[in-house]
Amino acid sequence: MNPKLTLRDKKKEATTYALAEAAFELALVQGMDGFIVDDIVQQAGVSRRTFANYFSCKEEAVAAYFMSSASKEDQNMLLAGLPPDATPLDALYCLLKLQFTSEFLHKLRQFVSLANQYTTLEPYILSVFHRLQIAAQEVLEQFTRGRYTDGYTHLLAGAVYGAFIPIMDGRLNVLLPGEAQDERSSAISFDHYLNSMFGYLRKGF
Repeated sequence: MNPKLTLRDKKKEATTYALAEAAFELALVQGMDGFIVDDIVQQAGVSRRTFANYFSCKEEAVAAYFMSSASKEDQNMLLAGLPPDATPLDALYCLLKLQFTSEFLHKLRQFVSLANQYTTLEPYILSVFHRLQIAAQEVLEQFTRGRYTDGYTHLLAGAVYGAFIPIMDGRLNVLLPGEAQDERSSAISFDHYLNSMFGYLRKGF
């Protein structure tokens, strides 16, 4: 069980999110070349020194917007609500549904689009997915409690989260929730893709 956050921890999380949200919003509106760190701190309502305590550059702040989606409390509730016969795949499926909300997916695609335009953001794409994957591994390890061999959670989380990168960068024609399908389009829905992917993992390729 994860320890409860202290008031200091909650304040740090709130400051991190405020800076990351401000950086991401500025990037969407003005592009990465259209703003500086001073604009971020002004929008977030903190000092430049505070920014330096959290991030080394504006690119890192933009990427940090996606580093934490589902809270620890939500994750613990998810695990507690799973049936006794649930498998690690069941736990991972529920976690993905918790993390990858419609809003989060659309903003993540915007982030990848920004990274395609501005090379300074490119190194952070894999960092975002890696952090999401690590968070999933931690949840799976908590869920499995040593019932599986070492490396199993790494393999499982790596396979699933790696499958989302081609959706975000457009290599796979997958519609995000809320997107309308063109009659001539061969795109599949996000839910269909997600269920197909987990079908492969459950039954084999």
